[in-house]
Amino acid sequence: MKLQVAIDVLTTEAALEIAGKVAEYVDIIELGTPLVKSEGLSAVTALKEAHPDKIVFADLKTMDAGELEADIAFKAGADLVSVLGGADDSTIAGAVKAAKAHNKGIVVDLIGVSDKVTRAKEARALGAKFIEFHAGLDEQAKPGYNLDVLLSAGEEARVPFSVAGGVNLSTIGAVQRAGADVAVVGGSIYGADDPALAAKQLRAAII
Repeated sequence: MKLQVAIDVLTTEAALEIAGKVAEYVDIIELGTPLVKSEGLSAVTALKEAHPDKIVFADLKTMDAGELEADIAFKAGADLVSVLGGADDSTIAGAVKAAKAHNKGIVVDLIGVSDKVTRAKEARALGAKFIEFHAGLDEQAKPGYNLDVLLSAGEEARVPFSVAGGVNLSTIGAVQRAGADVAVVGGSIYGADDPALAAKQLRAAII
């Protein structure tokens, strides 16, 4: 299972600082949507230039103009780009077309999708590299939120998938047991007092 760090800070400088501390322990470096909106795709270029050996994920959460938005992100240095599962099939297919042209990948993010299992299968059939079973920060803040809902859906869908939504040292084992291809960790790394140590511990927890 790969370890992905989601960097949800607002400046390229801060993102580079965190990435520099944790890169040796992670496989994928994700530029969170707030970072891309704050700094633009130049942040993607900066991260890829600093860490050319890592998979760089631009979390655009594209909802329209799939081919165009994916194309500009790939040209900026992204290896993976996200499209929302709630988007039209043609948007996902357009993004996949751009990915194929650049020999890169599209991740379909199921945040906000009710029937995650069905949509995961559909998105995979459209050419997504993997599917992200994702609960956003707002959803995680609701009373009673439980990561198990995402893990169960991922297991049932039987597609390559990642899990994002409060993954931490206490839950990463469950993520792996569910069969996830990628564990996405955000605040537990970038918000830690020692991000490098947090990433190292998470890496060590992956069997």
